[in-house]
Amino acid sequence: MPQSGRDELGNRVVNRRKTGTKRGIREGEELAAVDLGSNSFHMVVARSEHGQPRVLDRLRENVRLAAGLHGDGTLDAGYQTRALACLARMGQRIANLPPQHVRAVATHTVRKLRAPQAFLRRAESALGHPIEVVSGREEARLIWQGVAHALPASPSNRLVIDIGGGSTEFVIGRGLDPLQMESVQVGCVASTLHFFPGGRITRKLWESARAEIGLLLQQFAGQYRKVGWNEAWGSSGTVKAIGAIAHGLDPSTNTIERNALAAMRDALINARLTDRIALPGLQAERAPVIAGGVVILEAAFDALGIHRMGVCESAMREGLLWDMLGRAGGHDPRDASVRALAERYGVDAVQARMVERVALKLFDAVAARWRLPDEAREWLIWAARVHEIGLAIAHSQHHRHAGYILRNADMAGFNREEQQMLAALVENQRRKVDRALFTALPARLREPAQRLTALLRLAILLCRARDDQPPRLARISAGPRSLKLGLSRAWKRKHPLTMADLLAERSLLAALGVSLSLTEP
Repeated sequence: MPQSGRDELGNRVVNRRKTGTKRGIREGEELAAVDLGSNSFHMVVARSEHGQPRVLDRLRENVRLAAGLHGDGTLDAGYQTRALACLARMGQRIANLPPQHVRAVATHTVRKLRAPQAFLRRAESALGHPIEVVSGREEARLIWQGVAHALPASPSNRLVIDIGGGSTEFVIGRGLDPLQMESVQVGCVASTLHFFPGGRITRKLWESARAEIGLLLQQFAGQYRKVGWNEAWGSSGTVKAIGAIAHGLDPSTNTIERNALAAMRDALINARLTDRIALPGLQAERAPVIAGGVVILEAAFDALGIHRMGVCESAMREGLLWDMLGRAGGHDPRDASVRALAERYGVDAVQARMVERVALKLFDAVAARWRLPDEAREWLIWAARVHEIGLAIAHSQHHRHAGYILRNADMAGFNREEQQMLAALVENQRRKVDRALFTALPARLREPAQRLTALLRLAILLCRARDDQPPRLARISAGPRSLKLGLSRAWKRKHPLTMADLLAERSLLAALGVSLSLTEP
């Protein structure tokens, strides 16, 4: 029989499994990571074994999405068709996996689209799963997770460089923790098209490209040199291709060294055209974009003082698998990001906890009737914990300040949609509802965001007195679009200001699609 008790607010509760709590990835279950890179699309399917991902299947297709990105932020129809067909094939393999066992991530090219949601709607339909758009630094963090788990343990700092189709990520880390992360908007596809137009390669063009890329790297090169590292590693397809060429030039080595890069540079310049490139170990599909990759790596060696680089087989997709297992095991980097943000902006921790407890009391009463998704409880918790960060700037419009911070901060573990979701909740915590913040979200998130906003607003109002006596909500009931709160007559008499706020709030919640009723138990 379920046991009754009282929660931290003094409310009588029945102990039962919380609605909306996510089920973890169990031993032996499959999980999948999909990487929509600017050059290639990758998918890795693995089985969870002893807390580790055991790879079962890999799929890779050379889509070259970056080549279809126009200067106005639109995507060429042909490249879009190719991308969707690839995702449909990948989707067939993971069609039977539950949503929480799949993470699909889009990177630089989708970040640069003028209207990414138009492409993402079709892409998600083809894949059969949601697709996240991650920032450059979050991409760097995931790359580090993949590389760090693949290399032998070391107490020393390591440098990792990952050259993608549209961007290149630079990470210094120790153990499993990244210490410095940067993302630069140069990649093998984009750089080949930009620096070597028409596939023409000359020494003058090469030196111009190396100088321009080197200037971008100087923005952080000094700090990276100061932090330092003992080993340098490269990851992903471009670096692996360069490593294969280096081995072809000198079979006695399995690393990339300066003299090998110089030899590649001279061979590429002598070839004059990308379609005439012939280097030992270079696969034909890599030839059209290898010039951009080599010039980026040569500029990185110069700017950072690298003499030798190893090649790692793992990259961001493996990092996604480890990140999924970490979340399932209770080690979610998003929790640490929220905690760090609250500390940085001096949030009143006692008040934040009170708002969180009341918000969760409301959530647990309505989640089933409102059909809130599994992850909604986490979003509400995070929103409650950081809803007052804007007060560090000014009380006036503090909800607006908070929304700006949440949209633009570097928050490890969060993708762009999640940050927009969190910002929409927090920015709509008071005053008139700004519906544009919800319409900017993907369609699948709009209704949950509005419902969670209603719960957050009510929790903040009910805790406005900032005392140790939050309301004892004797009765909470919900319909598909309604919420009924039971408040004692004694509490109403003691909190006339809160009651006035709640009465005024009814019309504001109507804009969120929620009808609020206030009753006595």
